[in-house]
Amino acid sequence: MALTREEREQFLAEPHVAALAVASGNGERAPLSVPIWYEYEAGGDVRILTGRTSRKAELIAAAGRFTLLVDRLEPTIRYVSVEGPVVDTRPATRADLEHVSARYLPAEKVAGYVAFAWENHGEQVVITLRPERWVSSDLGQV
Repeated sequence: MALTREEREQFLAEPHVAALAVASGNGERAPLSVPIWYEYEAGGDVRILTGRTSRKAELIAAAGRFTLLVDRLEPTIRYVSVEGPVVDTRPATRADLEHVSARYLPAEKVAGYVAFAWENHGEQVVITLRPERWVSSDLGQV
C-alpha cells in the first residue's frame, strides 16, 4: 500500500542509509548507485555530502538530478524513493559534517569521525535535492 505524504516524509526523515542513484551519462555504463548518508526534514529538501571531485558529484552535476531510496524490513517492509532536481551545491563546512554524522553515529563517536573525515576525505560539497517525484510502499509483515 502506498504511504501518505506525511508517512513518506516522516520515513525519509528517519536516519536510514540511502541508496543514491544517478545517470552515468554516456549510455555505456549503468547508473551509479551507492550508499550514502543524507539529511531531510519533513516538507523540506534533501541534502547529501560528498567529495567535490568524486564521480558521484560529477555525475550529479552533469545530470542535474538524482534519486534516493531508503528501505527497512522491520517492523514492516517499507520503502520510499524520492527523485528531483539539484537546487543548490555549495562547499561543505565542518558544521555540515558534524550535523550529518550526528544523525548516524553515537554521540561519543561523532567528534573522532569528523576529525578523521575532515582531514582525510578531501574537500566536500553539500548537494541539495528538491523532492519532485515520490514512490513509496508499506508491504506490511509479509
